Amino acid sequence: MKYATIVADPPWDHSDGTGVIFNVGMSKRRHARFGEKTGPLYATLTVEQITSLPVQTLTADDAHLYLWTTNRYLRSVWEIAEAWGFRGVCVLTWCKARRGFLGGGAFPSDTEFCLFARKGNLATIGKGPGRWFTWPRRRGAPVREGERRDAVNGSHSAKPEAFIDLVESVSPGPYLELFARRQRLGWDTWGNEALEHVEIVQ
Repeated sequence: MKYATIVADPPWDHSDGTGVIFNVGMSKRRHARFGEKTGPLYATLTVEQITSLPVQTLTADDAHLYLWTTNRYLRSVWEIAEAWGFRGVCVLTWCKARRGFLGGGAFPSDTEFCLFARKGNLATIGKGPGRWFTWPRRRGAPVREGERRDAVNGSHSAKPEAFIDLVESVSPGPYLELFARRQRLGWDTWGNEALEHVEIVQ
């Protein structure tokens, strides 16, 4: 099947860490250059590995792409989208409610970004309300005393449900989510935390 709309939330490599060892959903790990830092509990990919994914084999001639990124990789997503056969259009910004300690240096990190890109001339089925959003964070399953949240039940880096609602209101199907964290009715998925409806061979 060829997909008209693809959402991708790659596991970006932040293995140089934040320097903070008490963040929820993070774990200590050694980095070759930066020493012991924190990093996500899930496996990550480099920009080169993400760029080389054969996404073009899954997309229709006319398609939309929603590609999530962090501030560090904001420039890279434009090039990745182009390598996947898309042209970047605009960046959507998720403004997160502040919760506990925020890393990020002089300006604490309380945003994430999503590049909207097009391939061909696929018409939209609706119009979004704007380019910035204050969606609530997605909560994970309760954690018992003595346990820690992990990347699955803690929903570390999980995107808000309202985002997918937005995608469905703007872009037509069929829909595919890459690096999916869970299933959603009407969507095919690929990722190690969800059923894999498609095969990606590098």
